Amino acid sequence: MFSKLISRNSRRNRKENGLFFSSLLISIIAFYIILSLSHQDVMLFLRQMESNAVNKLMTLIPVFYCLTLFILFFLIYYASKFQLERRRHEFGVYLMLGMHRIKLFAMLLAEDFFNSILALAIGLPAAVLLSELISLVTARLVGIGIIGHQTSFSVQAALWTAIGFILIKFLAFLILSGKISRQEIGTLLVDTPEGLKKQLPPFFYGVSILIGSLCLAMAYHLAISGESWAGVRQMGLTVLLGLMGTFLFFWGLRFPLGFFVDAGKKTRQLKVFNFRQMQETVIHRSGTLAVCSLLILAALCCFGAGVAVFRFYGESAPHVLDYTFRDNANGNDPETIMLTLAEHQLDTRFSDLFEVKTGYIHTAERPDHPFRMESVMAALRKLPPSRDKDILLNNLEYEDYPHLITLSGYNRLLAAAGMPALDLASDEAAVYMDTTFTNYSRTKMLNSVLETRPEILLAQESFYLTGTVQTLNLVTDRSITLLFALIVPDEVFDHYTQGHFTVYFNGILSENATQNTSLMAAFSDMNRKLDDAGLSYESYLQNMSRQLFYMVSSSYVTIYLAIIFLIIANTVIGVQFLMSQQKASRRYRTLIRLGAAHPALCRSSRKQINWYFGIPTVFALCNSLFGVRALFTGILPLDTQSNLSEMMSVSAAMILALCVIEYTYIAAVKRSSDRYLLTLMMPEREE
Repeated sequence: MFSKLISRNSRRNRKENGLFFSSLLISIIAFYIILSLSHQDVMLFLRQMESNAVNKLMTLIPVFYCLTLFILFFLIYYASKFQLERRRHEFGVYLMLGMHRIKLFAMLLAEDFFNSILALAIGLPAAVLLSELISLVTARLVGIGIIGHQTSFSVQAALWTAIGFILIKFLAFLILSGKISRQEIGTLLVDTPEGLKKQLPPFFYGVSILIGSLCLAMAYHLAISGESWAGVRQMGLTVLLGLMGTFLFFWGLRFPLGFFVDAGKKTRQLKVFNFRQMQETVIHRSGTLAVCSLLILAALCCFGAGVAVFRFYGESAPHVLDYTFRDNANGNDPETIMLTLAEHQLDTRFSDLFEVKTGYIHTAERPDHPFRMESVMAALRKLPPSRDKDILLNNLEYEDYPHLITLSGYNRLLAAAGMPALDLASDEAAVYMDTTFTNYSRTKMLNSVLETRPEILLAQESFYLTGTVQTLNLVTDRSITLLFALIVPDEVFDHYTQGHFTVYFNGILSENATQNTSLMAAFSDMNRKLDDAGLSYESYLQNMSRQLFYMVSSSYVTIYLAIIFLIIANTVIGVQFLMSQQKASRRYRTLIRLGAAHPALCRSSRKQINWYFGIPTVFALCNSLFGVRALFTGILPLDTQSNLSEMMSVSAAMILALCVIEYTYIAAVKRSSDRYLLTLMMPEREE
């Protein structure tokens, strides 16, 4: 009989608190995915190429896990408190019928344990399937392919997920069950309504809104401009201004919202009751609304930025070169490399092999200053002031000894990328800058100067800069990155370098080498053969693994945090509203006795829910666009500025998608509220 009571109560609790149970399921899925990250195919591949970076990321996972457990404990405690408070009358009846307090305590723990086991039984299989799907999608977006994918199940991740989840659930219910079971019967049978807080003069609220708006504007200016990311002190000031601004803004909304709610009512049905409930559940809970809005804002920013970063690193770097060879024993001699490839029958695996030469100036009469470009610097100084202009001027100010690049080699690179070749006269040069050291704004500034064909001095001889800034990577990965260089005709290169140069021998795999296999498998097979041949090289596999690591570390973690923040914010705000509704049950019963129908009460409750969810959600939605832009400033490299508008569009789409999830939460709370109001329509027994 006792076990049947536990089973029936557990089933009823899941039905009445579907929002909370669904949040627990999502938490379990998020726990498993982040803990099983090291067992996914993507991470197994990355451990081979980026072992140090991956190991550092893995050391952060337990920190995220413990932090999330700590936060979810308070969420579960708060939500469970609502569940138990909602059943106070039921517990009082149990005690009146003779149930011992220790048995009531055991019953509550057993109900919670049963629900926890059921949540794990549903959540873990769903988490395993979703983890496999994420692994496959990630590999596909980067171009790796399925690569003989095998389903993996992390026993350790599942074990820690179950331990952490049951531990915080048990601890929260242990505290709450003990409190409930110790209360007197009379206390359990009586509901205590909330009181109305004191209202201050409107002037104070107006000043609060103004100061809060100014603090928020300052915080976003510091974050978007990049000043916040310069140090811990600046970041602390930005966070402090943001928190202060949010709380002051919400506190100041009391008077204008109260006036708007009161004046905007077009029907007199339940007008006084609606206004009173608005005051208690919405207007006078600015602190709760501010905290929930900050959590929703954090979720929107993390999710929007995480998805945009994922897409950027999957598509940003063009795949042009497959291999770059450097023969250490023979001084980068292409002939030696070609002979070695032919000896091991690897030359046929490449569709194109060509060299790119780079070197310094060795014939200048003034070797300390062989290069001067005063006309370029003067033109840049005349441009409108900006932070990018200052950075560009500072970078170019000390460029008096630049690299030279052969025109023929760079044109072969352009041809491989499907881009038009450069055509330079004997007295012309093109500017080259690696994308690591520039961005869209700085490149645009320099291009505006190059349109005027400025004159420069190269070893006391006049040359003219022409065309646009060239940024195509000279090698496969990172064997050379140039802040500033000049692309010149081959005869000019030979004259100024006098045989002192470095050769980078680039190769592009043929279609036969990558046919009927995945990209990663083709590179892995070729790497093994090149290692056996004793050649020194870097491959696109290294570039791919670096991009993939950025995708995983930036997007997985931010999306994980977004899910946790969203669960906490919506569960807290939904649970608190339902708690306040329960505490106002006497008012609802009074209205029912006076003739109020269930649809009228539901309309009143739904209006309160719209305000209670709408205010923090709309505030977070408006601020999220600024927040995402600030995150892009801090977490992305400099070469992303050309994709900034596209990334913001992706973020905006993801933010709108989360708003759909918000609507789902609101609908769930409304259904729960309607069900509770329906129970109040039943005649109340008097004990």
